[in-house]
Amino acid sequence: MRGAKPKTTARARSLRQSDNDAEGKLWHELRDRRLNGHKFVRQLPIGPYFADFACRELRLVIEIDGSQHADNRRDGIRDTFMTNNGWSVVRFRNVDVLSALPSVLETIVAICDGRLAARVEATDLRFFPAVGN
Repeated sequence: MRGAKPKTTARARSLRQSDNDAEGKLWHELRDRRLNGHKFVRQLPIGPYFADFACRELRLVIEIDGSQHADNRRDGIRDTFMTNNGWSVVRFRNVDVLSALPSVLETIVAICDGRLAARVEATDLRFFPAVGN
């Protein structure tokens, strides 16, 4: 760590303690390098935002969204900030994590392996590669 930021650390801790069922279920699969050896962290501060999950090595952010995020303008601003700063962003819906976790994990592995690299905007998946990728 390059110098603790007490407010940011406290906010990240608070967010980690209040995750929803979908985030908890996905975290169980991502933690401890369980997904193909990739190290993911929760609630990583990136600029003014906190990523639900992130792999620093791959510069990949995973967001789990409830229905309130459908076509959310602020999410678009956030995604643009992250992709312009070298992070790829993938968004899944809560319901998909809870009902189709194997497919969600397969999609994450495809991104990690570079098999999914093009922008995708569908109702159940949104993927935005980092600018320059």
